[in-house]
Parts: sequence; structure tokens; C-alpha cells
Amino acid sequence: MKKNFNRESLAGREKSLWRYREVLPDVAPVSLGEGFTPMLPSRREKNVFIKDEGLNPTGSFKARGAAVGVTRALELRVGTLALPTAGNAGAAWAAYGARAAMHVVVVMPETTPDVIVRETLAYGAEVYLVGGSIADAGAVVRRACERSGWYDASTLREPYRIEGKKTMGFELAEQLGWRVPDVIVYPTGGGVGLIGMWKAFGEMEELGWIGNERPKMVAVQSSGCAPIPKAFVEGRDVSEPWPDAATVAAGLRVPKAYGDYIILDILKKSRGAAVAVSDAEILQCVGDWAREEGIFAAPEGAASLAAYRKLRADGFLKASDRVVLFNTGSGIKYVDTFAQASRESSAPAKRNVGGIIGPF
Repeated sequence: MKKNFNRESLAGREKSLWRYREVLPDVAPVSLGEGFTPMLPSRREKNVFIKDEGLNPTGSFKARGAAVGVTRALELRVGTLALPTAGNAGAAWAAYGARAAMHVVVVMPETTPDVIVRETLAYGAEVYLVGGSIADAGAVVRRACERSGWYDASTLREPYRIEGKKTMGFELAEQLGWRVPDVIVYPTGGGVGLIGMWKAFGEMEELGWIGNERPKMVAVQSSGCAPIPKAFVEGRDVSEPWPDAATVAAGLRVPKAYGDYIILDILKKSRGAAVAVSDAEILQCVGDWAREEGIFAAPEGAASLAAYRKLRADGFLKASDRVVLFNTGSGIKYVDTFAQASRESSAPAKRNVGGIIGPF
């Protein structure tokens, strides 16, 4: 494969994650045009790039894992697949399941943003809401799959979601001229995207596309649910379940990542970091990115900007570092969350409308 699959062979290929098909399952893809999202140079921060995953089908990076996961499930002739989700993964797998004419069962916490619940239902998925966190949803899915023989598409319980998400690593290297950045700042719930990119760097080195250099990997979580930063600071190899997880960033509301030991190992090997940011900082960065960069980010994505600011302030990042910040989803999917946060604020945001003009 190394001889026939080289960087030059990508010329003229479709602008989707399937341009890297040689390192993906060898089967006809179930596709909605996912991948090859923009890598935008920041207008405000020198040497900073924003990988905008909110422009994927279904409005988040979860489309990558769903595309490859459903593709493989279809090849295996899966009739019904089930998964727990904090939101965006459910919508993505439901959409690709619809594309593949596959029955999809999605179990979500009751706190999942209503827009995402309705989107998932619109794709024809069978949706159940449960009390508690994504961990509780996961327990429901495991029992249902054992009882019904459904295909369990939970995080790291099937191997193909990570294959889809690793394409973010291939893309950012290609978009940066085959030179990996110094630092990647990544919002981390289940952490499959971070794990996948690390896998991609190893594969690209084997192919001879990059050298042995690696970015410092930074995992970002909310201070209302920060098991990875806590474990990292304490020097632990695994995290402890976070009690009473609460944050506006639904995708970061993961009390204990199934692959936490892999995430922590990558952070250590890369000489990276784990950062917790507050909901107030996240919401501030949603607005800042929208006004300053024209990117309406999901709360999870805005967390990466908040973490970047902290890392610059404490000296972990230098001005000369080339840094990639990930916006993992579209803020359009969180309008109810933003509205609720505004109502709960001690200083509610005002609608700065100049007036009503018309009729013409």
C-alpha cells in the first residue's frame, strides 16, 4: 500500500474523508459528503488555525465516525444498531442509518438539547431519554443489545468510529502542508477524536508522509465535568467518575470516558496537557468566535478557545507555536442552551436590535 498510496495520489480526489480510502474499510461508503472541513487561519491570533467541524453533515465531527461506522455495519448486514449519546453522535448515526436504510436506536440523557433530540427523531431513529448521564444511557444500551442482539455502536465498543475520526489527523496534516502543528487543542468527552488523530499520525509516519514529530495534545473539558484534567494533574493512569456532572457543553458531560487510560497516555507521551474551563468562559468564547472569526461554535468547540487563552496566559503555549483549535460542532444546534444560559445569567443578554424597519 505504501508504494501506491502516497501524498501525490491524493491529487484530484474528492474533498471528503474518503480521499484516504486506503486506510479505511474497503467497502462502498455510506456518505453524505463528510470530511475535509475548513482549516481557517485565525483573524485575531497569530499562528492559530481553527478546524471547523461544524460544517460536516449533521453539524458536527460525529459525522466522521458515523459515516465509517455505518458503512462497516452495512457490510456486516446489521439490521439494528444502538448507541448512547450526549447528543450529536445520536443525530449523526441516525442520519447515516437513514441513508443506509438501517434501524437505529438512540438512548440520550434527558438533558440533551431539545434541538438535537428533534433532529435525531427527524432521521427516523427510535429515541429514548433516560435520567442521569451518558453513562446511564450506556448501561441501558448494553442491556438492550445483550437482550435483543442489536449491534452495539457505543464509543470504543466497535472499532470503526475511531477510523472515521482519525481522518481529522490526515486532513490537518495535508491542509498544513504535511507539517503537523506544534499543539492541538481538542474538546474531549469520550475522546475518540483525540485517540483517532494520534493513530493517524502513526499511520502517516509509516507511510512516509510525515516524520516522527508529534503535536502536543491538549484535552479540554468543562470544570463542571473534568475527570481527565483531574487525573492528569494527579498523575493517574485512569480517571475517576465525576460526580454530578453539569455543563452547558453537552458533549463534554461525560463523567468517565471509556478510553480514559488511552487519552491520558497520549497526553503524557505528547508532553501535552489537560485543561478545565468554566461554563462562563465557554459562553464568552462562543460570542467572541462569532464576532471575531465569523464562526458560530458549539459550546464544546468554544471550550478550545477558552483553553488556548489559559495556556497562553500560563506560558504553556508560546507565541511562535503553531496551534490548531477544534470547533467540533455548530452553535445552531445549541440555540436553546444559549437562550437558557442567558435567562439564568445575572446580567441577561439584551437583543441589540436597532429597531424595526418597514414596510417597504
